[in-house]
Amino acid sequence: MRIVFFGTPEFAIPPLSALGEAGHELPLVVTQPDRPAGRGRKPLPSPVKTFALDHGLPLAEPQDPNDPSFVERLRSLEPDFVVVAAYGRKLGTDLLAVPALECLNVHPSLLPRHRGPAPVPRAILAGDSETGVTIMRMSEEMDAGDIFAQERTAIVPGESAGDLSRRLAHLGAELLVATIPAIAQGKLEPKPQDHSAATYAPALEKGDGAIPWERPADFLERFVRAMDPWPRAFTFLMRPGREPLRVVVRRARAAEGPAGEPGRVARAEGESLAVETGEGFLELLEVQPAGKRVMGAADFLRGYRLAPGQRFSSRPGSPSPG
Repeated sequence: MRIVFFGTPEFAIPPLSALGEAGHELPLVVTQPDRPAGRGRKPLPSPVKTFALDHGLPLAEPQDPNDPSFVERLRSLEPDFVVVAAYGRKLGTDLLAVPALECLNVHPSLLPRHRGPAPVPRAILAGDSETGVTIMRMSEEMDAGDIFAQERTAIVPGESAGDLSRRLAHLGAELLVATIPAIAQGKLEPKPQDHSAATYAPALEKGDGAIPWERPADFLERFVRAMDPWPRAFTFLMRPGREPLRVVVRRARAAEGPAGEPGRVARAEGESLAVETGEGFLELLEVQPAGKRVMGAADFLRGYRLAPGQRFSSRPGSPSPG
């Protein structure tokens, strides 16, 4: 099959790689233009761009994929399929009509649950016991197209959004290469989604990583996992007479504890750093103070000498936990 592929982040690489390994022809790979990143705001290529260049694949980086001239370029390639995996831009009606057979999307959730740009962290935040991948027919309404195939998988205890996303990328790649021949041979008919059961998974913003200490500890454990690798869960250690210290929480564990004041340090000794929440304690297992390396609780306590009664806050300008 001739397949034009659209994708941008790491999640898109396993499906793209699997298409090539399965012997499909890839006349064009489309990704988003280089974006500023890091402290220097230097433009960096997307992971898909790097992969395409490394493997000698034809590449395009349109500012607007729906520009009529670009759509006409795609049409001239005469693809059988267009496959989209986390491209990050909406595709219009004219572009969706380009392939001879189907325009497919690889989506990392069990649609119609968690439509939208952040289904993986939202599934963890929601406390879902399982998730999966969906191969669907693309439509103008976001993630609302008919479903060709789905594959389920359990969410592993302790699994971060980054870990789960990598697993789902490979699961989606396997499902994609199994689904395309069945569609081409007319052996697979799509089924409409139950739109009444749809939920939305909005994108995460940088500030969304602020730990809401008033929530229960079991939610906050999921919160830390859901914010990894971006935007990371963070909080501020309030230090009397000094500037609050921004601390990224890399690993945490919920623990039972009596009712207390959210954000207050309950225990700070040896290898144990426990913080009171809306219900129970959150034990901070690995943290990263601003400008420092990732460290375990014991090293953090040795370096910063915390004591019970000190506070963490969601905001640097307020000692309150919320």
